[in-house]
Amino acid sequence: MHTETLVFTMFLIFTGAAIVATMALYARQAMLVAYILLGMAVGPWGLGFVDDPQVISEMSNIGILFLLFLLGLDMPVGKFIQLVGETTVVTGVTSLIFALLGFAVAWFFGYSLIEQLLVGAALMFSSTIIGLKLLPTTILHHKRTGEIIISILLLQDLIAILILLALEVKGGVELDTGRMIILLIALPALFGLGYLLERYVVQKLVMRFDTIQEYIFLLTIGWCLGFAQLSGVLGLSHEIGAFIAGVALATSPIALFIAESLRPLRDFFLIIFFFSLGAGFDLGIMEQVLVPALILAAVTLVAKPYVFSFVLGYAGESRHRAREIGLRLGQISEFSLLIAVLALQLEVIGAEASYLIQATTILTFIVSSYLIVMRYPTPIAVSETLRRN
Repeated sequence: MHTETLVFTMFLIFTGAAIVATMALYARQAMLVAYILLGMAVGPWGLGFVDDPQVISEMSNIGILFLLFLLGLDMPVGKFIQLVGETTVVTGVTSLIFALLGFAVAWFFGYSLIEQLLVGAALMFSSTIIGLKLLPTTILHHKRTGEIIISILLLQDLIAILILLALEVKGGVELDTGRMIILLIALPALFGLGYLLERYVVQKLVMRFDTIQEYIFLLTIGWCLGFAQLSGVLGLSHEIGAFIAGVALATSPIALFIAESLRPLRDFFLIIFFFSLGAGFDLGIMEQVLVPALILAAVTLVAKPYVFSFVLGYAGESRHRAREIGLRLGQISEFSLLIAVLALQLEVIGAEASYLIQATTILTFIVSSYLIVMRYPTPIAVSETLRRN
């Protein structure tokens, strides 16, 4: 991307985002929706001002990495293991129910068996960005509601990785025994490496240069992106690597400083993410998938909050907390978009099925974020009584 084009694209994203966000606030709408609609308006299938949304999308993924890194900073290993143990059954049961619902809708509209399976798989996951970005900091880091949401999303991410590996096998990508062994040991190995490096390297560097904030800031970014890259090399997702990097620093005395320093950088890239989501969507194919996408989105938006609420209530959570978690997780995930795109690239499914998943994801993003912002405390609530940072 040429410099002039990049500057113009950044102008469109952030000047446009400022304008549409102002309009959204006056209209008492969620700003996330405004960013997506802005991307649709100026993307290749809108006005055409942005002709390469893939580059913007790759940049935006950094925001997700920083988001998960910040979550890890408040999640020591012992606490993480405890939470995962508490929510494994909940995640497994709800994922199975959502998969069956998606499978049934795809079967009804006559998609092939593999497409039915992948549509079902897409419904299993909830959005990390919406689920966590719309949580106030006090709830995210200090309340059980935030802890449960984090652990469910992380378990869903692990399931998504297995599905992505299965797609590679189905698409003819060689997956030998050696790689399988690497994948099995990669996660505990990353945790162990993070612990050792933090204890014997990072702690000493921080103690030596803790008064130089610029250095601490650079060290933190390098640490986060380094683990994300290492995780990707080992066959895991970059997001899991970023989370592990945060967990490794959770007991560090500078954890609070890091969290405050990186929050603006995270928001910068998340705005780009939502813009690229809208810009990358082909509006021309909507006519073919509109009806099944609307039905699938409606099933998701109705079933997910109810199923999560019921299963969490059965597991012993209070009715109020179960309902709130259900609504906050009542959409489809960024991982669903990745599954849809990868399956299309590997020619495992057709373009129509891929765009069905993408359209449904965007629709649930829009409606779910609107419902959350209007009903529960969020950092971007239009009502002052619900606005919590």
